[in-house]
Amino acid sequence: MYIRLLETNIREWLTSREVIIVYGTRQVGKTTLLHQLLDENKDALLLNCEIPSIAEILESRDLASITALFSNHKIIALDEAQTIGRIGLALKLIHDELPQYKIIATGSSSFDLANQLGEPLTGRNLKFTLFPLSLQEIKDTKNWLWVLNHLNDYLIYGMYPGITDLDADNKKRKLNELSADYLYKDILVYEKVKNPSIIRKLLKALAFQAGSQVSVNELSNMLQITRSQVDLYLELLEKTFIIFSLSSYSTNLRNEIKKSKKYYFYDNGILNALISNYSQVQTRNDMGLLWENFCVSERVKFNHYNNRFSNLYFWRTYDGAEIDLVEEKDGQLKAFEFKWSIKRKPKLPLSFSEKYKVEELHTICPQNVHELIS
Repeated sequence: MYIRLLETNIREWLTSREVIIVYGTRQVGKTTLLHQLLDENKDALLLNCEIPSIAEILESRDLASITALFSNHKIIALDEAQTIGRIGLALKLIHDELPQYKIIATGSSSFDLANQLGEPLTGRNLKFTLFPLSLQEIKDTKNWLWVLNHLNDYLIYGMYPGITDLDADNKKRKLNELSADYLYKDILVYEKVKNPSIIRKLLKALAFQAGSQVSVNELSNMLQITRSQVDLYLELLEKTFIIFSLSSYSTNLRNEIKKSKKYYFYDNGILNALISNYSQVQTRNDMGLLWENFCVSERVKFNHYNNRFSNLYFWRTYDGAEIDLVEEKDGQLKAFEFKWSIKRKPKLPLSFSEKYKVEELHTICPQNVHELIS
């Protein structure tokens, strides 16, 4: 069982009044995290909200029934809370009227849970996100030598906790199952999504161009749907933690690309499953893409788990100068390039260094990947 960094972050808030919300895609380890947090606590009760009898009580918002369900426990964990109708109102009622209970709620679908939380829980909740395993978590559970020895596997099969320690054939089987409708089940039940095949085609297109600038017009033409539909599906895929986007960094340089996005996957295994390619790194011609996706997603995890409140961008000009990742924190900029192999060490584009006063370009390759999480 892996040590999850989010466990420490959440423990710090177990005595606070706020409702704790834990987001994350399916199979990312939310239920396991709850067990790690609460199994040794006799005052804690873990409830699966997908059980009809539990859902019925919570949806009733009847205080006597809820009190009877919670009994004399002090910490109540509501797993898969997004299945509860109008969950935000239920959580607000419990928070305001039953202050003896500390509530933790998990949800596999951000948009489903967040849209219901909104106004009812304003000022009453703390939000956390659980991602697939990070390098830091694997290092803390195993050791750094283990990470280095298995790095190639992580690039191909990803880092979902229930997949990383399987043999290759079972990794493929589990990834194929996960990347099918199960992973985006929440999207398919959303009332505005009528055609599941569109989601699959969109994800496959994004997987082939991960780390590249994405044209909504091109996606619209390819999928034969409107721009607004493409935008909606991209938003839903982000809110269910399958993909994430970086915007372009720009201030006033005339030739900077100002309105563009690049999309990445939180997990390389899902990316490879979508393009049906589990070939090993020695035979891949897309290792630059895979390495960049891996590194950017690891930086996102590292910043989130370590409470580094940073903004992440890419930078590119119309004449071809570019930087893979620009990190802005407290007004200071840090620039990263991700290179699977280095023939010649890249340099900061002069136009960027002169304008933004950044003196160093951090080049991350497999030999120094530890710098990505430090």
